[in-house]
Amino acid sequence: MTSLLELPSPFPSEPGLVRLLEPPGSDPTALASNLLEGRYDKPFVLENGGLRALHFSLGYVQSVMDIDNPAALVLAYAQRMMAFLLFNPRPRRITMLGLGGGSLANFCHRHLPAADLTALEIDPHVIALRTLFGVPPDDERFRVVPGDGVRWIEDAPTRCDVLLVDAFGAEGVAGALLEADFYHHAHRHLSGRGILVMNVAGEREGYAAHVARLLEVFDERVIAIPVREDGNHIVFAFRDPAFAPRWHWMRSQAQALQARLGLDFPGFAQQLEAGERQGHAQRLAR
Repeated sequence: MTSLLELPSPFPSEPGLVRLLEPPGSDPTALASNLLEGRYDKPFVLENGGLRALHFSLGYVQSVMDIDNPAALVLAYAQRMMAFLLFNPRPRRITMLGLGGGSLANFCHRHLPAADLTALEIDPHVIALRTLFGVPPDDERFRVVPGDGVRWIEDAPTRCDVLLVDAFGAEGVAGALLEADFYHHAHRHLSGRGILVMNVAGEREGYAAHVARLLEVFDERVIAIPVREDGNHIVFAFRDPAFAPRWHWMRSQAQALQARLGLDFPGFAQQLEAGERQGHAQRLAR
């Protein structure tokens, strides 16, 4: 495991233990000051009450792990990203843009043993924390690929059934996704009935253009749902030109998924149906 520097949390509102990617002998007072003033330039870990959280800044929690159960999805937005299983309950190949604290990787590795999993992560500091967050070692069906995931998807020789996009920096959704026309390349990376699932959060002006581009590239075959607990929105985009959700079938599928995986898939199905009916994706893009 990567050596980490531990110090008491300097945040009055967030007690506990902070873990930093810093060498032994570093000045804890200076580091605490940098954290408090928002000048610390690496991801850091805040641990308290049996939970371990990955932060890029105090105001933005990237991922939360239950220390006793690393494969559990603690945050509501991560749970809802798994709602893609209502459309494809047994995907064969999943690509994840953004490893973060590994919540989605851990859950998929545990519960979807037939799926081939690739996690793309541009930040080497995030990858350095993978063991701390229980991310399994690379093997024949799971790998973490370091480097520019946007470029990787552009050049990837294989397609995936599901593309999970959780690509954030300290300021919100990564602007590089628009600059590199990522959504066009993502569309090509998906299989014929592939699904792109994206987490968006922050100020509307920071993500509206991303949702608008998804609507354009996927020809309006986009459904979004709000995550009121976290203040996020989850966007689902479908490559299949003939895509039409089968809500009645999905309701029965939701019960089976809930029994198998323990998440509120019946509630997710209701939210998806309401999101399509209300045009939530179109509202996010304005």
